[in-house]
Amino acid sequence: MSIMNRRSFLHQTAATAAAALAAGPALHAAPAAEAKASGIIDCNISIGHWPFRYYRGQESSEILTQCRLLREKGLTRGWAGSIEGIFYRDVTQANDILHERCTEYGREHGGARLLLPAFTINPTLPSWENDFSQCVSVALTTERVIRLHPNYHGYTLDDPLFLKLLEAATEAGFLVQVVVQMEDERTQHPLMQVKPVNLKPLPAILKKVPNARVMVLNANRAMSMTALQDCPVWLDFAMLEGVAGIEALLKDWPLEKLVFGSHAPLFYWESAKLKLQESELSEKQLAAITHDNAARCLQS
Repeated sequence: MSIMNRRSFLHQTAATAAAALAAGPALHAAPAAEAKASGIIDCNISIGHWPFRYYRGQESSEILTQCRLLREKGLTRGWAGSIEGIFYRDVTQANDILHERCTEYGREHGGARLLLPAFTINPTLPSWENDFSQCVSVALTTERVIRLHPNYHGYTLDDPLFLKLLEAATEAGFLVQVVVQMEDERTQHPLMQVKPVNLKPLPAILKKVPNARVMVLNANRAMSMTALQDCPVWLDFAMLEGVAGIEALLKDWPLEKLVFGSHAPLFYWESAKLKLQESELSEKQLAAITHDNAARCLQS
């Protein structure tokens, strides 16, 4: 499929007007790529106040505005995690706030859900089982997703606490999202240096819980290729960098295990969509990444 990408753009900027006219078919193919990217399920959205910088969409009124804009750009569902859940010791309070924010948009649109809450669980807290029970109760009316931040909450993936939580989540039918990092170490506040999650123990843990459904968010290519080769997890591309990054990743990573993830609003949502356009992707690949894989992930 011929689409406008970063490589062709760089070539065309140096072309003459006649060459630009000759490139017309490639330019006209770009809107087709836009159309095929409609119906996007974004598996990696966050809601709340990030304590280290301001961004649009922190307040409830701003969240509704951002939701409308994203729907206009092709988003049909977003899995939203709580930023407060990373820092609050009362995780249930953070999850209650998240659930209220996710349902507020639905109330304005006749119950149509755009944001699905991905609840936070911190297994190092003494009451985490109660926090998880609350998630199970709320999730009776929505899809079941929890989002974990091991590096911020002080445990590793080979910690018995993670195994116990993974077993409980699997028994309750939850998809488990593991966030590798919220921001690059080079941009972190000097008093809040948090290393990425070490993914190397994950394959061995999943052999102990073979029915677990795990999705890894915000891993760069080096992390995923080093630790997750032949590991039955889904992967998003929010922190995948480089020209035609998705196209290159698919040479080593199975198509059916790659999902759309923007890491919005900490990253610009549009940048994730542009990553689709700068790689040469077939209609089948585009549909799988933007919608089908995420939908099947919740159903499996």
